[in-house]
Amino acid sequence: MATAADISNRIIEAVMAQKLAPGARLGEQQLAMLFDCSRTIVREALTRLAVRGIVTVSSRRGWYVIEPSQEEAREAFEARRVIEMGLIRCTGDVSKAAIKQLKSHLTREKAAVKGDDVGLRSFLLGDFHVCLAECLGNSLLADTLRDFTARTTLIAMLYQSSHDAAQSCEEHVQIVHALEKGDLAKAEKLMQVHIGSVQAALKLQTSAGDPLSHLRSALSPLDAQAPNSKSGPSTPSRVRKPGRATAKPSEESSTYLGALL
Repeated sequence: MATAADISNRIIEAVMAQKLAPGARLGEQQLAMLFDCSRTIVREALTRLAVRGIVTVSSRRGWYVIEPSQEEAREAFEARRVIEMGLIRCTGDVSKAAIKQLKSHLTREKAAVKGDDVGLRSFLLGDFHVCLAECLGNSLLADTLRDFTARTTLIAMLYQSSHDAAQSCEEHVQIVHALEKGDLAKAEKLMQVHIGSVQAALKLQTSAGDPLSHLRSALSPLDAQAPNSKSGPSTPSRVRKPGRATAKPSEESSTYLGALL
């Protein structure tokens, strides 16, 4: 029988592999069936993930994977920048065993980038940062980075990141090379650039100071004219009466629980 830790770890892995999308519903009964355990254990696992900021719960709707706002996205990347740059800055000598482990991870990364398994590729690219913290001797920060990496994976999915996987892998290679040479200052700078490039690839609305700009644009009248238009007055277009509403997909259709097993 699966434990609460097993379930929470599998959900984190599924998020990092982009198998669970932002807003995906996590039904207690479905998870209990998948993991062959009680709903009490499932609820404990989901409660742990809620504390870690990966899922959220509504008293009426149930458990859902988080959908980070734009501000939360910026905060998450800023937190990663502080943690990972600080981790490298506070590191002494990097052991040969640590470099060997990091290179082993990079070998799997490169193979995944060339392969067709998008989930494995996504997981390994994110897990590099967790592996780095472990190799630099800080398991506490490794656990913290696992959660932050899961959050930034959700952010990349939600805001349609255009960051190239091969580029990300190459940036990891450069960071490890600097660590191997003992150039911690360069490794720290490379990490700053790397996190910045990942963040810059997100389609965030950085220009508008108006938080309602997207909604304002979407709800503007269809027959509105530009203020300086030289054309004559137009006849308002007839608004088509709404037809029969298309049935909304059920909440279960957005759930990727089957991909967990």
